[in-house]
Amino acid sequence: MSYQTLLYIILAGIAALLLALFQYKYKTKSASNKTALFVILRTITLFSVFLLLINPEFEQLTITTEKPTLVVAVDNSSSIKHLNQDDKVNQFLIALKENTAINDRFTVDLYSFGSLLQSLDTLGFSENQTNISSAFSSLHQIYKNTVSPTLLITDGNQTFGNDYEFSAKKYNQKIYPIILGDTTLYVDIKLQQLNVNKYVFLKNKFPVEAIAVYSGNSNFSTTFQVTQGNAVVFSKIVSFSKTKTSEVISFNLPANKVGVHAYKATLVPINTEKNKVNNVRDFAVEVIDQKTNVALVSALLHPDLGALKKSIETNEQRSVTLFKPNELLGKLDDFQLVIVYQPDNSFSQLFAEMKDVNKNKFVITGTKTDWTFLNAQSENYRQDITSQTEDYQAHLNTSYSAFIVEDLNFVSLPPLVSSFGAPEFSVPLETLLYKTVGNFKTDEPLLATFEVGSKRESILFGENIWRWRAQNYRNTESFNEFDNFFGKIIQYLSSNKRKNRLELDYDSFYQGATNVVIKAHYFNKNYEFDKTETLSLSIENKDNTLVKAVPFLLNNNVYEADLNDLPAGEYSFTVRTKSENISKEGQFKILEYSVEQQFYNANASKLEYIAKNSNGQSYYIDNYSEMFNNLSENEAFKPLQKSNKSTVPLIDWKYLLALITLSLSIEWFLRKYKGLI
Repeated sequence: MSYQTLLYIILAGIAALLLALFQYKYKTKSASNKTALFVILRTITLFSVFLLLINPEFEQLTITTEKPTLVVAVDNSSSIKHLNQDDKVNQFLIALKENTAINDRFTVDLYSFGSLLQSLDTLGFSENQTNISSAFSSLHQIYKNTVSPTLLITDGNQTFGNDYEFSAKKYNQKIYPIILGDTTLYVDIKLQQLNVNKYVFLKNKFPVEAIAVYSGNSNFSTTFQVTQGNAVVFSKIVSFSKTKTSEVISFNLPANKVGVHAYKATLVPINTEKNKVNNVRDFAVEVIDQKTNVALVSALLHPDLGALKKSIETNEQRSVTLFKPNELLGKLDDFQLVIVYQPDNSFSQLFAEMKDVNKNKFVITGTKTDWTFLNAQSENYRQDITSQTEDYQAHLNTSYSAFIVEDLNFVSLPPLVSSFGAPEFSVPLETLLYKTVGNFKTDEPLLATFEVGSKRESILFGENIWRWRAQNYRNTESFNEFDNFFGKIIQYLSSNKRKNRLELDYDSFYQGATNVVIKAHYFNKNYEFDKTETLSLSIENKDNTLVKAVPFLLNNNVYEADLNDLPAGEYSFTVRTKSENISKEGQFKILEYSVEQQFYNANASKLEYIAKNSNGQSYYIDNYSEMFNNLSENEAFKPLQKSNKSTVPLIDWKYLLALITLSLSIEWFLRKYKGLI
């Protein structure tokens, strides 16, 4: 409070007193000694009103005590139950909640994790995957500006994701692993890895590579064999010793029949082995009789070319060959699709030949595109010719009906560069992606497809799609989403099959009951996506005739049926619509495999390393009482006392208004009582 404000308050007090004396002493002739009470009450009222007019400000100091947060992240994967540690984890959590010293010292936040981190509700130890790295990344976002020691209750065995050793370094909190499981090393052989292509071609031999690993000190030999049904299709004797702890087994198998073929690779177990589950690995291949050949034609060098080739060839069913415009002449019959990248006059002969053979094509334009040439060549679209360029971002058309497409979070992807102006189409088209300029969403197509007779064509108005693929990897730590999106465009353009009102998206086989999802797209008679339809799926197991009905749930612009609870086996299914009774059938196979059962020991060495590297300490689950004592006595985790100084104006003080009301009320009642009113 300033000296000037203090002076005003003093003057206000004097003025209030003088006014009260004037009213009750000078103006009132019959004043008595009892009028002193009225003077006091009137002085209080006037002084309070003057204070409100002056409205002085006061500094208010608020002191709070903030306890550090103890983060508890519990591994909820099925490996915990496989190692018989589930009861110990539940006992630990009960002891943690009942420990007075810990709860007085910390605010305890409980989480569970499998493939993703989530708040702890109940533990079922049923997650099929463990991603400790993802758990650390999520916790880092939540607690990056706090002091939050972290208890990591796990066996340390991660089944997918980045190495959590590096994620733990970025976490920047003290980590206290609670190690679950036996650390005793037993004699064990296992199939560490099995590499095989998902697709193979008819009448070819496909390579298989198996990596067998041994832990133990004795010398011994065993048999590695691959069976298909009851027939042994490959067998080999493998030997191990204390110095030879692994062997890579490479061989080829024939592909004689089209379809999905399942195999079982087995390392004959040792009698003393405790974990025999990891000796067996099921795998499958799909034999196809045709490969989709794509020609990628460009007269210039650009990073987009490499990104397109990589993305398309992620699917082993497709092959991409790069050509200059004149190199492809006379070879079009060898390809199902031609991708034309930024065409100019050098493409004139190629365009003429593609028109003669009615070849499907995908045109990608950009800043080097010769629109004078392209406008003359195309009968289906044209664009005004300008020297200006524009950056266009994308937003998804959720009503696109040619095939099932999912949002890649296009708003987060970098803009593509293209010539300025809106294209004009002379044929009906389906826009897959619209242009976004700044924050303004337009109805101009950025990526569109159309059909003219039996020919399919697509056009993308923008270069630098390689940045989309790179950004998608940054967003998801994987190229899969972008590659799947682009693969569906290639699949649509390389086929001339008639479009169906009910489209399905699923795999022929799944490696274990993880991410078994069937997706569907349903369109009305005008081929507009219909969000109001009810879709159902009936599924039958070919081995035990299990019949099950599963409803589809609408997820954005895709119907999805989650089948992750199905056991391994062969299944046939039917998807049916309710209103028009349109149906479509399919079949798939789930292979017997549980990655969580491949471990019999805790990965204690890595957990101890991340504890040491973060200045924490590792404990075994049986020694949690010691951990509780050490944490509650650790001087690094003292409660913090925080002070908050704020400036509060007097007009916000409600008690002053109450004082004015009270003094006026008392004065009025006293005057009424004495007959002065």
